[in-house]
Amino acid sequence: MKYLIKEKIFTFADRFNIEDENGVPKYEVVGEIFTFGNKLRLYDLNGREIIYIEQKLFRFLPEYYIYKNGNLMGKIKKEFTFFKPYFNIESSYGNLELEGDIFHHEFNILRNGRAIAYISKKWLSFSDTYSIDILDGEDDEFILSIVITLDQIFYDGNNNNN
Repeated sequence: MKYLIKEKIFTFADRFNIEDENGVPKYEVVGEIFTFGNKLRLYDLNGREIIYIEQKLFRFLPEYYIYKNGNLMGKIKKEFTFFKPYFNIESSYGNLELEGDIFHHEFNILRNGRAIAYISKKWLSFSDTYSIDILDGEDDEFILSIVITLDQIFYDGNNNNN
């Protein structure tokens, strides 16, 4: 399934839709304001919370926990490296890796050396726009939450992650 994440640049808080490849809204992401650390929620179109993403505070490098329906599904931790960013992604689906150029937003999410999602960011737009192609049979909401979290780590307006 293909999705588009279009983040609005001129908003006070993180609030944006995730659309399918035809531009039909599928999810809404809402960030909490006036909190310590980033906290985001992914809702379905009926307003039901599916995913909760929480930044852990007082860490040397960014660390986020991802909950689905109240259960911890994954942890994303940026590891210390000199040249290329590396993330430790632990999940209930197994350990995941990133392959490609994260800085230029062309990368894949892999499990056991096999790509399960392809991510690309459009550069010439008035918003951060990601195209995410997820293999059938994968947990779409969880994969989308990984992309949202990586965007928070690299480009959050608070700049408290880097």
